[in-house]
Amino acid sequence: MLEREGDEIIIIVGGAKLTLTCKGVRAELTWLQKQLRRFSVKDLIMIAAMAALGIAVKAVVTPLIHLASAPLFIPGGAIGGGLYMMWLAVAAGITGKRGAASLAGLVQAILVILTGLGGSHGLFSLISYTLPGLAIDAWLLISRHRLCCLPCTFVSCILANLCGTLAVNTIFFRLPLIPLLLSIVIAAFSGGLGGVLTWQLLRALKKYDIIH
Repeated sequence: MLEREGDEIIIIVGGAKLTLTCKGVRAELTWLQKQLRRFSVKDLIMIAAMAALGIAVKAVVTPLIHLASAPLFIPGGAIGGGLYMMWLAVAAGITGKRGAASLAGLVQAILVILTGLGGSHGLFSLISYTLPGLAIDAWLLISRHRLCCLPCTFVSCILANLCGTLAVNTIFFRLPLIPLLLSIVIAAFSGGLGGVLTWQLLRALKKYDIIH
């Protein structure tokens, strides 16, 4: 629900209340427009498609993963996260542009807030879904790679799943030490698996000249 009081805009979603000033909103929109100009229409379409694929995979995988995660008292994302975090890396690999993974994560957050697919956490979804993309982009910036080889793809997906797992744990689960450590180890393994699958997918797309 949106409300306006003077120069302030109040957004209420699921009991959470966010207050923004009109000047602040305009400044953020101007910054976002500048960032989006770096991407072509084709890039944006691919980013949106990869974000949607990630949510679709999560919606299918999550019920099955919970059968294994519930007895271990760990978040399901720690186990299955590699299979849907990988699509953020795929978005970055297809476009070859930094910021693509973060943008894909932001699109996912908006999708789950609006539709509830993949497990909406309300406004906190903006954090839990965007952080993994930011982790990928930060790693690519530091390493100066562009998902051009197996090692950088492998590390990208591990970092993405670790960030997602830790974000969900910090905001919601607050796990004890032993289950937390177990979830971190499993999240790293799952993310690594997602990294290998991402690299194989990007190689196949390049082999058949679908991407360059």
